[in-house]
Amino acid sequence: MRKVLCVEPVIFIYMFASSLTSPLVQQFIYRRLWEREYNSTFVSDSNASYCEQNKSSPAYIKQKEVQEKASVFNMQLDLTGAVPSLIVAFVIVANGDRQGRKRSLVLPSVGALIADICLTVISYCSLSLSVLFAVAFITGLFGSMATFLGGGFAFIADVCHDEKQKTTRIAVVDLIFGVVSGLAGLSSGYFLRGIGFTWTFVTASLLHVINITYIIFFLEDTVGISQFQHEAPVSYKELLRETFSGVYMLFKTAPYKKRILIIVLLFTFMTYLFTMVGGSSLFTLYELDEPLCWNEVYIGYGAAAFTSVSLTSFLGVYLFSKCLKDIYIVFIGIFSYIGGMVMAAFAKTTLLMFLVRVPSLLCFMPIPVLRSMLSKVVLAGEQGAVFACIACLEVVTGTISLSVFNVLYAATVAWFSGFSFLLSAGLCLIPLAVLCWLLCTSWNGEDLALLVPEEVSSIESVDS
Repeated sequence: MRKVLCVEPVIFIYMFASSLTSPLVQQFIYRRLWEREYNSTFVSDSNASYCEQNKSSPAYIKQKEVQEKASVFNMQLDLTGAVPSLIVAFVIVANGDRQGRKRSLVLPSVGALIADICLTVISYCSLSLSVLFAVAFITGLFGSMATFLGGGFAFIADVCHDEKQKTTRIAVVDLIFGVVSGLAGLSSGYFLRGIGFTWTFVTASLLHVINITYIIFFLEDTVGISQFQHEAPVSYKELLRETFSGVYMLFKTAPYKKRILIIVLLFTFMTYLFTMVGGSSLFTLYELDEPLCWNEVYIGYGAAAFTSVSLTSFLGVYLFSKCLKDIYIVFIGIFSYIGGMVMAAFAKTTLLMFLVRVPSLLCFMPIPVLRSMLSKVVLAGEQGAVFACIACLEVVTGTISLSVFNVLYAATVAWFSGFSFLLSAGLCLIPLAVLCWLLCTSWNGEDLALLVPEEVSSIESVDS
């Protein structure tokens, strides 16, 4: 059977299934905690969820308690799956340079399938929410989203041989993430209202089955079978040494300027991801609370609004890359995010909350551009190592960010629920300061990418 090198269908199906269940899990937790707190069935009509707005009412105080408990529960759930996900992502993605990229795609898909099956059982049998911690840990053992992202972007880097098109190609993948997430978010509300939690989780499970079948039987690997795989099996100690040596040598053998540039770009990526993930993760809880009091359909509309943000961010990368250097595109994207977060902090009406997406139209641009800048700096045989670093940073940063912002939101929701959004905007000053330093020192990733290693070494010797 002839296989193909088209990984986009894999990304599309995985992201749609994951984005379909992600907002539903938050709402599932919120509803179960609500029912436990009020000892009554959660009420939702065609216009808004049941939401007390009278601040002097005892129901209002209980409502805030549910908000706090849901926020803390989500934080604990994220931490449970973070540690195993971090380890698996590092090992699998780093080994992809020798053992292929497909395992980085198929393992998270299997883990997601197991998670959705477990969610189906929990929903259908009304099991305790505590079971979700076991589900999160098992999903982490299969690598979760971090491994999938690391393998997917390394796959794209292998396929794209023209360095000038790498930024655009990676931006296309991020566009798929955004568009599919928006479509799934929009669909989730209608799925929930039409068939309920249980059958929605069943639908996501079937999508993962289709994805696993495509990866195993139809997707061609970008890395050929190496001599390493034909040799006798090595010990776990040797396997770990081989795994970590790739990342270690990436920094040890690199010239000084290149090594510093990689570290600075990774730090910039990490700090911006911290602010963006933390701020945007609170949207669902913020929209469920007063004075917005959105129901599942409106929450779906809000998630779908990110479709336009992803599209405009991709168009921004595509157009700006023709006339601007990558670093200036990152600048524009960060300022776009700051504008959206400041507006979200003071959004108290449905219309204004939807309009938050207008200043945020270009906020996704820094992520694919920074990935591309890192990919351009390293050699072809180092793509797995650098994307393993990125994947691990995404796990660590995302987990810490979700934990910090959920705890912060729980602590501040009673007096000013928009405080976390303002903090997220303020923290963007850190990546902005790092980028300004790069400009002042004239260390540009694109310039280094145009040099072969020998030329970089000569530059290092001249500088020293």
